[in-house]
Amino acid sequence: MVSDFIVNVDESDFEYEVLQYSTHVPVLVDFWAPWCVPCRVLSPKLEDLAREGGGSFRLAKVNVDENARLTKQYKVRNIPVVKAFVDGNMVAEFSGVISEDSMRDFIRRLAPAPEDLLYAKGVNLLALEAYNEAEDAFREFLTSQPRHPGALLGLIRSLLFQGKGQEAGVLLRNFPASPAYNTAQLLKPVAKVFVEVGSKGVTVDDPLEAAFKNSVRLAKIGNILAAMDGFLGILRQNKHYRDDEVKDVFVGLLALIGEAHPDARQYRQELSSVLF
Repeated sequence: MVSDFIVNVDESDFEYEVLQYSTHVPVLVDFWAPWCVPCRVLSPKLEDLAREGGGSFRLAKVNVDENARLTKQYKVRNIPVVKAFVDGNMVAEFSGVISEDSMRDFIRRLAPAPEDLLYAKGVNLLALEAYNEAEDAFREFLTSQPRHPGALLGLIRSLLFQGKGQEAGVLLRNFPASPAYNTAQLLKPVAKVFVEVGSKGVTVDDPLEAAFKNSVRLAKIGNILAAMDGFLGILRQNKHYRDDEVKDVFVGLLALIGEAHPDARQYRQELSSVLF
């Protein structure tokens, strides 16, 4: 055994050390030979990543000169070649010497880091409308990757779904340049009105202003679709009410619920019909 996470295997123990072991964690099998010059480049890098991974995956090394049956069984025609096993099955492979970044990506797809799982947890909790739990997951993820655009956007959406406009606004003002930047900008008017309009009703003489504040309050307590209905009612009477702020908030709420929401397309069409 080279280390706790790196093993030399042969035909006698391949089934146990690779196939059975891969039911617990992914196993990468490095097919190599002493005479292979590229192997001498690739193998040490794989070993370093295995030690760094701390058990998130196992590296098993197979000398092709000494294991002809395995070499034939797994169709090894050129070396170095690395084959990945999960749940007893080969699921991915690469050949030749690739960059360290490419190796990390290959491994990460097989054995996500705990941080990646936290991000996935936040995304799924958000989809399940468990906004407080999603907020917690994104916050924990961001402790290790504080500038991750997807996690920042997820946290902002989690906050806005709970009516928390102030912190969402701060995060939006400092949002990093990224593919998520445009979506983040659309959410700014929502965060702004959430801060400006209180949760409790206040008597207002102007019917449109009363409808506006009531719609904001509905959005703050999570009744997003009812709020959007209210904003559409205002826009039908005045397309540019509050210098287009109503339209901007409506577009922001569309961005908040996301394109995957079953009613998003309908509301987008209704906005177009009102404005144009």
